[in-house]
Amino acid sequence: MPVLAASSSPSDRTYSVAIGVILAFAALEILAIAIHFGAQYHAEHATLEPLKRPAAPTTAKPTPPPLPAQPDAPSFAALSASDRLLKEANVLRERGDTANALARLQDAAQRDPGNPQVLAEMAAIYESIQLFDRSNETWRKIQDLGPSAGPLYELADMKLRVGAAATPASGVPVDTAGKPLDAEGLPEGSVFGVTSIETEQIPDSEAETNLRLKIGIKKRQGVAIDHSKLRIMVLFYDSVDTDKVVATDADVNYEWMNPKHDWAESNPETLIVTYLRSKTHAITSEAALSAAAAAVTPGKNSPRSKKRGEPATSTDSSDSSRRGYLGYVIRILYDDKLQTVRAEPARLINDAPNPSVSP
Repeated sequence: MPVLAASSSPSDRTYSVAIGVILAFAALEILAIAIHFGAQYHAEHATLEPLKRPAAPTTAKPTPPPLPAQPDAPSFAALSASDRLLKEANVLRERGDTANALARLQDAAQRDPGNPQVLAEMAAIYESIQLFDRSNETWRKIQDLGPSAGPLYELADMKLRVGAAATPASGVPVDTAGKPLDAEGLPEGSVFGVTSIETEQIPDSEAETNLRLKIGIKKRQGVAIDHSKLRIMVLFYDSVDTDKVVATDADVNYEWMNPKHDWAESNPETLIVTYLRSKTHAITSEAALSAAAAAVTPGKNSPRSKKRGEPATSTDSSDSSRRGYLGYVIRILYDDKLQTVRAEPARLINDAPNPSVSP
């Protein structure tokens, strides 16, 4: 009997192959999903792990906010230069070269105007050469710095309260020119001197500057005088553009409080000098300026400037609007000999131009 061999049809084989392929793709898909979620799990675990552990101590500090800018603070280069100039000035001062020492300090002060040590050294040198007005002015700059100047602030306060002029290095009071004053308050060897100066600002809506000086002029006791030999010069000065010193073109008037002013009835006698710069000021001529700066001679009519409203001889007015009151210099001469000098500010003794009227 013949045996028949069993065999599958082609459709059955195709079905089996399809099922195998589907199963293989399914396995690959499951494997891919497992790999994906496994990687995600590890990533999340790695991220959460540092959060679960306590933070390790660190030495890093947060960056502090920037300090506010200080526009007036000098640069490091300026500070270094001022310190170098200060050291040079100290060496020069110890050698006795006060002029060059003062020049170094002035340069340092321009570079670093808020350096109290530089200002204190300048004030001390001014005291040593008996320029007490300048010394007080410099101590006042230290006082204006406030407590930030440290111990120098207290020293400046004491100097200004006691008065540098009352306690010079030599222990003897002097006038602005450095001449020692004796018990009568007069320069030694002089017949006349200035014992007091009062400055009064006069309210005046029509004037830029209206001030009055009351000058107490004393004669030495027991000395006979010749009025014709006495000459008193009160010279006012203005500044142009804050730095140039020029003779004033303002209206100046002289008047004695006592019409006799012969030092017989009262001693001292008081000379009143007024300075007036009106808002509509016209510049006087050089001749008028000379007349205003002329000496006051007792027994004669005091020289007077033009009164307000009088016409003035006009000259070049290019610097008129830039002028401003600066100060004065008082000189007293007797028998053609200088008796005393007073100035405010003291630098006018050296900086002011020579008067157009010779003594």
